[in-house]
Amino acid sequence: MERLPDVLGHFHPVLPVQSLGRKPVKVEVAGRGYVLFRDARGRPAALADQCPHRFAPLSKGRVGADGRLQCPYHGWRFDSEGRGFNPSQPDLRHCDVRSFQVVEHRDYLWLAHRETPLSALPELPLSDGYVFGGSFSTLFEAPLHVAIDNFSEDEHTPYVHTRLGWDDPHAHQVDFEARNLEDRTEVVYQAPQRPAALMMLLGVYNGDAFRNEWTFRFDPVHAQYTVSWVSPQGETRPFVTRANIFFVPETPTRTRLHVFSFLRCVHPMMKPLLPLAAKAARLLTAWEVRDDARFIPVVAGTPYSHKGMRLDRYDKPLVHQRRLLERIYFGQLSAAKDEDSPVELVREAVG
Repeated sequence: MERLPDVLGHFHPVLPVQSLGRKPVKVEVAGRGYVLFRDARGRPAALADQCPHRFAPLSKGRVGADGRLQCPYHGWRFDSEGRGFNPSQPDLRHCDVRSFQVVEHRDYLWLAHRETPLSALPELPLSDGYVFGGSFSTLFEAPLHVAIDNFSEDEHTPYVHTRLGWDDPHAHQVDFEARNLEDRTEVVYQAPQRPAALMMLLGVYNGDAFRNEWTFRFDPVHAQYTVSWVSPQGETRPFVTRANIFFVPETPTRTRLHVFSFLRCVHPMMKPLLPLAAKAARLLTAWEVRDDARFIPVVAGTPYSHKGMRLDRYDKPLVHQRRLLERIYFGQLSAAKDEDSPVELVREAVG
């Protein structure tokens, strides 16, 4: 099976704003191709990446002076609403291609169906003193469910990561709490921060306690991780990092993570350093996500079902999140046996 359910009932970040110039760009979501381009007024637009004539990829075409996208094969032209025109047979009707909604938000282009309400756009507000440090995207050569499971537990921290969190000698000193709720999971980890020279840029020192609080949601699939540190004397360290990570299934075997990094300063005397520290926090987050991306191909073949696995207490969110993935993200209220249901499609797609 080479398809996943259509998930554009949710907004997905698909491309940094600056990556879309005059040339069309192809993006993929759930195994379907979309072409992004800018019209004559510079506004972003999105169409299905398939000419209705002979199915040539419109992303290989070009944008004319009139802002219409021209098919590279036979020159058919399409405006931002998908209305088509055949230059060889101008009176030919039904030349249209499906169009989609594109919204600029936090320096990214977000894609959804035309009928998806703007209220469904995930909020990334600058509240509680957080400063936006930047965004980045990383490709995971693994199915969506594998990427979700990886980010649903910190037990792998000593073995996959090298900076944030604890090391192997302290693996037994982790405080852990997880709550499985109707529409999300909430998890807290606390453990000794391992020695890492880079952490001093954020005012973190050996002996400090690392704390990671995160919430996972499925409208679309995204998680918010808030990381802070406390000294052995109980003093909160100056900076608190926050990463909002969106999981976009490009194909049944490939997932792209789009990450938005924020930083907050809790010590007034350190606030002048916040813009510089926010950039350092973004770099640190990128390194941590890169560690996961490098390792993930090793477990890319992990089956969709957890049946037969000897799960431990840190895996409490995994099974619940699979249910939320099916009910909220894929829009399936129950695990029906209909072979065309979203649940069955994703199970077949990932084997």
